[in-house]
Amino acid sequence: MKMIKSTIDKATGFEKRFENINTVVFENSTEASKAVARQIAALIQSKQKNNESCILGLATGSSPKGLYAELVRLHKEEGLSFKNVITFNLDEYYPMEPDSINSYVRFMKELLLDQVDILPENYHIPDGTLSKEEIADYCHNYEVKIEALGGIDLQILGIGGNGHIGFNESGSLQNSKTRLVALDHITRVAASGDFSGLSNTPRTAITLGVKKIMEAKQVILMAWGEGKSNIIKKSVEGEVTNQIPASFLQEHNNAVFVLDREASSKLTRINRPWLVEKIVWTDKLIRKAVLGLALDLKKPILMLTDADYIENGMSDLLADSGPAYDINIKIFNKLQNTITGWPGGKPNADDHNRPERAEPTRKKVLIFSPHPDDDIISMGGTFMRLQQQGHEVHVAYQTSGNIAVADDEALRFARFVCDYNDKFAIKSAEAEDIYKKAENFLKNKKASEIDIPEVRYLKGLIRKGEARATSHFVGLPDEQIHFMELPFYETGTIEKKPLGKKDIQLTMDLIEKIQPHQIYAAGDLADPHGTHKVCLDAIFEAVKALKSKPFMNDCWVWLYRGAWQEWGIDEVEMAVPMSPDQVLEKRHGIFKHQSQKDGVVFQGTDAREFWQRAEDRNSETAQLYNQLGLSHYAAMEAFVRWKF
Repeated sequence: MKMIKSTIDKATGFEKRFENINTVVFENSTEASKAVARQIAALIQSKQKNNESCILGLATGSSPKGLYAELVRLHKEEGLSFKNVITFNLDEYYPMEPDSINSYVRFMKELLLDQVDILPENYHIPDGTLSKEEIADYCHNYEVKIEALGGIDLQILGIGGNGHIGFNESGSLQNSKTRLVALDHITRVAASGDFSGLSNTPRTAITLGVKKIMEAKQVILMAWGEGKSNIIKKSVEGEVTNQIPASFLQEHNNAVFVLDREASSKLTRINRPWLVEKIVWTDKLIRKAVLGLALDLKKPILMLTDADYIENGMSDLLADSGPAYDINIKIFNKLQNTITGWPGGKPNADDHNRPERAEPTRKKVLIFSPHPDDDIISMGGTFMRLQQQGHEVHVAYQTSGNIAVADDEALRFARFVCDYNDKFAIKSAEAEDIYKKAENFLKNKKASEIDIPEVRYLKGLIRKGEARATSHFVGLPDEQIHFMELPFYETGTIEKKPLGKKDIQLTMDLIEKIQPHQIYAAGDLADPHGTHKVCLDAIFEAVKALKSKPFMNDCWVWLYRGAWQEWGIDEVEMAVPMSPDQVLEKRHGIFKHQSQKDGVVFQGTDAREFWQRAEDRNSETAQLYNQLGLSHYAAMEAFVRWKF
């Protein structure tokens, strides 16, 4: 069986010498998933020719979704048969009913098994309904079935933020068997969004052991997005340790990590290519190398010496562009020129070295916010400054954000409407009926159920009211506040529809209506299947479709980041500083989103509230600028320009 090949990853063995496992990098997760699907299809077909069964180990989570979609396409459009395929899934939450919206049985059946011609007796998924007394024997028999078939031919894996494979958490041993495990807090927090909060997230799961994974004839681990980049680097370039179970795969004789660009971004050959090969020193690479060197050595840029360059693998740069003093000055000036208190451009000023144009003096600005609070959390200081400096600012809330509202919040607001009507003698039997219907549903809501429309609308209205309150706080009139409610989001579940033509058309219509000089969009790419990514794709597609329009010649697109991360210091093209008073004002704007305070449904892996994350992140950006030898501000919001 040939190993997976990428059309963009041409690195030699020498260039990969920091890596202890084979890695293949693709431009994006779509191309990577197709390549893995082709390899699986070839394996299935080769087994069919020999009249043999093909034993596949399958994974769940976001990483294999594209793979399963492509396998379904190959079955429906190219006749790939699964009749000789036998599958064993890695894991299942415990306890878990198979019809639950979060069960891996349901996941696998909906995404793959029910859409191909695999025989029902040929797929195996750990049973989350067993009594605890039954689990040990069940797990033993699960392994016996695999062994009786000659072992797994190809095992598909994802990777957790702590390096777990399957649910083999940090501390798992290489000889661990299929078993019931306690889930790490990091794993539970990462999954808590699917379960509407950490308190509802299972504490245990049944998982295939590391031993059986290592016994597979071939292993393909897939990882997408910047959020996986740190653990990928540790797993691939670090030591083999049970603290990072994925690192065990370094000792497998036929394993490959299949990555997209973002997931591979911290690997040495990609992050610091000058350490592994002779490169052409572009302006972008020079800036990345010099700023990285200054931060590593904890020196201001202007304090770097020739010896610093030579001792850290940058002698080629020194020979081409040195001495160090000249390079330092160039990079220092470029970084300094990113700082501006005028994100809409400074009127009547020389804009040659400024990130934004001076003209037109009063710009039309369109801020896209994927959820009803991303605008204020991610660029609240810039949002307020644009408004205060006299620009015509519009904000567009791309989705309702309704699934991020707790059930009790929805009931509280429904009860308020009833009490309001009662207090002012407004007769509304409909309002009472809606409240009773919502109350009855939520009291009896099962894990497998999505909210009824009335509850979803209530939750959406709560988020809409909070978003409007924030925009009014900033100073926007109602006609400059736009609620788009893109159709891809409105499923009532965590799982969304793919980006559709209507999503793109609605985005195009708004852009064409406003004809902005500036567009701000959330550039979060950590999760390629997340709402932010879909919203960004809608904007990208809309802008590309409109680029022939005359007004688009004057439109610049600036990307901000969300509450979880910031642009790398070498990527920043505009940094908007904030004073302590402005930081506090931004906090008050975030506080308008009361349903997202003190008990956020989608907390992520960070225990801090959103306002705390934003303040810490903005403060850290300002500290980096100061550490590199520039002015010290209380906080900074950072942006990168997308040139379409």
